[in-house]
Amino acid sequence: MKLAFDAETEAFRAEFAAWLDANAPDPSEVTEPSLSSAHAPQWARDWQRKLFEAGWLVPGNPPEYGGRNATLVEQFVHQEELTSRGIDVTQNPQGLTIIGPSLLGFGTEEQKQKWAVPLLRGDITAALGMSEPDAGSDLAGLRTRAVLDGDHFVVNGQKVWTSGAHDADFILAFVRTDPDVPKHKGISVLIIPTDSPGLTRRPFGSFISPDDLDFNEVFFDDVHVPAENLVGELNRGWGVANGSLGHERAMLWLGFATRLESMVQWGPVTLERAGAAHDPIVEDWFGNLVVDAYAMRLLGYRTLAKARKGMEAAEQSILKLMGSEAGQAANLALVESLGPAALDPDLPGAPRSALQSQFVSASWWDLYLRSFAGTIAGGTSQIQRNIIAERVLGLPR
Repeated sequence: MKLAFDAETEAFRAEFAAWLDANAPDPSEVTEPSLSSAHAPQWARDWQRKLFEAGWLVPGNPPEYGGRNATLVEQFVHQEELTSRGIDVTQNPQGLTIIGPSLLGFGTEEQKQKWAVPLLRGDITAALGMSEPDAGSDLAGLRTRAVLDGDHFVVNGQKVWTSGAHDADFILAFVRTDPDVPKHKGISVLIIPTDSPGLTRRPFGSFISPDDLDFNEVFFDDVHVPAENLVGELNRGWGVANGSLGHERAMLWLGFATRLESMVQWGPVTLERAGAAHDPIVEDWFGNLVVDAYAMRLLGYRTLAKARKGMEAAEQSILKLMGSEAGQAANLALVESLGPAALDPDLPGAPRSALQSQFVSASWWDLYLRSFAGTIAGGTSQIQRNIIAERVLGLPR
């Protein structure tokens, strides 16, 4: 067994690391934080554009779309280098990892030039319109209707939990265009500019704070959308969704693994300063944390090796489930050990990073609250358990 990358891959990493050393924003230059997952201050737009023009934004893309046709393993070490430094390439993650790939994979050439390229360059931002009040994250249960009328669609309905919609320039919305066929066959995908007449965005606070405004309710009241804004084929939106979310899930585990490793690094320092380091219960918790962190990293490398050989990597669901729940349990143990000190974002070792929007002013308590999202986004823990039961263990439905 060889637990190392080959010389060519390490040369790729070294080139990127040198570029980051020379070009990454200094945290002192970040004078304005991002206020939602589609709000990009000028420094963030400049940073994303610099990455795009250098071919380091999405290295697997061809050069005209911000990449350099990198291999799967090269894409991995690119992401590994970023997460280890606490740097985000964009402040609009859904735009870059879900919506951009959807437009490049299913859009027309005109849509790529009009919407995808400006999105990748950071000139505009986007939100993803999937969840609805009576359907949750069950895409097949959506009810927002779009009726084709001549050269445009007329859209009516409501979305909810639409992250960053109030700051986005457009929404990639999944709508029902045929109610008379099996529910996953009558869905289509539309690009809907957020300044369209009849479209209303209503941001609301999360349980982290009433001022933590990222989620939105979005209402469509006879919104007219040009027919040319249809992405992919009419009534074939289910395939667009599966292709889009696959991009999100592929390397999701790396973020979980990095956060666990960060807690291994900073946990003892933080607990020592808070006077909670020598409790036997805390020591037992820390031992579990170390084991989870190593297990995540090694299982992730196994998944990468299988994917590189073109094999199905069913471990993706194990990594998603384990990473999100192990992180949440570790955060809870740390918060309980620290007591009121867990509320202090200035505590040494607190998970702060000026170049990552969710950690700009984070305390360990903030990180614990945000960990609940990790068990939902990208497929809930319940969905992951079903996948593991059926595809890994071979159990019947």
